[in-house]
Amino acid sequence: MKLWLRGLAAATICLLAGGAAAGQEPDLIFRKSTVWKFLTPDDKLAVYGIDDPVVSGVACHYTVPEKGGLSGMVGVAEEVSDISLACRQTGPIVFKEKFEQGDVVFRQSRSLFFKRMQIVRGCDAKRNVLVYLVYSDKLVEGSPKNSTSTVPIMPWGASGEVPRCADFLK
Repeated sequence: MKLWLRGLAAATICLLAGGAAAGQEPDLIFRKSTVWKFLTPDDKLAVYGIDDPVVSGVACHYTVPEKGGLSGMVGVAEEVSDISLACRQTGPIVFKEKFEQGDVVFRQSRSLFFKRMQIVRGCDAKRNVLVYLVYSDKLVEGSPKNSTSTVPIMPWGASGEVPRCADFLK
């Protein structure tokens, strides 16, 4: 019985912590049906966009599969861990604050219990490149599914100044 209560408590914590980092909600770009379902929603691939909350001038887009059917319709489907990621410089890079390697940029629950998707950020100081990693994990067993994207910090516009990401690491 105690094991069941621990699992329920852990699931509640995951649901509460499963929201977006820094209160950010992703922007839905589009969805594409992949598997037709009769009388219930189709399985889809959904493309979302987010802005880095600490580094302005960087946007990331990620694609996630979304289950259809009855379980998807009522929101209890366990989503698979296949997530792709692409991040790009969209304007002048401005660091709003210092950050640590592996800081969470965005987090989202991927199932009713235990699974979540996270986008984290790091800095390749030698090459002055921001590195973004998306992965899906389970509280119990983990998941090797991941994708990486890099953003070389380049001059933007007439200023020509290029900040060094290493200067903003904690």
